[in-house]
Amino acid sequence: MHINTGNEYFKNKFGCKTYKLSLNAGMTCPNRDGKIDTRGCIFCSAGGSGDFAASPKLSITEQIAEAKALIASKVPKDCKYIAYFQAYTNTYAPVSYLRKVFFEAISNEDIVGISIATRPDCLEDDVIELLDELNKIKPVFIELGLQTANEDTATFIRRGYKNEIFEVAVKKLSHINIEVIIHMIIGLPNETEIDILNTVDYINKFPVKGVKFQLLHILTGTDLLDYYKNNKFRIFSLEEYTHILLECILRLRSDIVIHRMTGDGPKKLLVEPKWSCNKKYVLNYINTALKEKNINQGEKSCHSNH
Repeated sequence: MHINTGNEYFKNKFGCKTYKLSLNAGMTCPNRDGKIDTRGCIFCSAGGSGDFAASPKLSITEQIAEAKALIASKVPKDCKYIAYFQAYTNTYAPVSYLRKVFFEAISNEDIVGISIATRPDCLEDDVIELLDELNKIKPVFIELGLQTANEDTATFIRRGYKNEIFEVAVKKLSHINIEVIIHMIIGLPNETEIDILNTVDYINKFPVKGVKFQLLHILTGTDLLDYYKNNKFRIFSLEEYTHILLECILRLRSDIVIHRMTGDGPKKLLVEPKWSCNKKYVLNYINTALKEKNINQGEKSCHSNH
């Protein structure tokens, strides 16, 4: 069995090795500013999933330059970059502001596309029109945080929207030929293997182009940590996580690109699972398990670039 990985997909699409540069456009989230809630999702750190992103005090152009400099010694000189708007909800701002920051990124000669992490409930018609305009200049990828298809779990983690909102968003984006990448968390409190596989089945129903499998991280300063201290829900071992991950991969529609198979939690914030700190060991373990299942990755990578 051969699976499509993000590294391989982007190399084929852009003709060279492609890296993501994590940016912070200084936005917030309706789950934080009071529109839906003030506490954020239960697992979300103060950085709003942008703990690896640059400082929002810098311009987008400055952030791109800084991010490139950070990885300059590790990447080939002929590589290209995707501008990754990662922190918080990156369509949650007036369209005039979104136009400014997105066009600043897409106009950079080293940027071959932009990837925008956002919520399905933050894609109003004027935002869709802007994304359509951008996508006709350079490819636009929209990353939606589904996390789970289980409505009870979604309520527990304070996701803040129903599945039907997600379905409408995917339909809107597909209509303008924008590639949708779904974030899915493995290891949410009290979810069984059946629940996790049901989320994969749910994703398979829609015209999505990619998925990011994310290991649940329990971070300092989150309500998830408080819940864990009081309830001690099951934390997957590396072996258990890898088993479920492979089951998800085997279940996933074959045309969907796998952009990530695990993820990094900021070491200074990570409480559990501690084994995830040893990134090299984790990636080697997953790669070995893939080989044992005769799952070929093309370019071997279990984790997309930040």
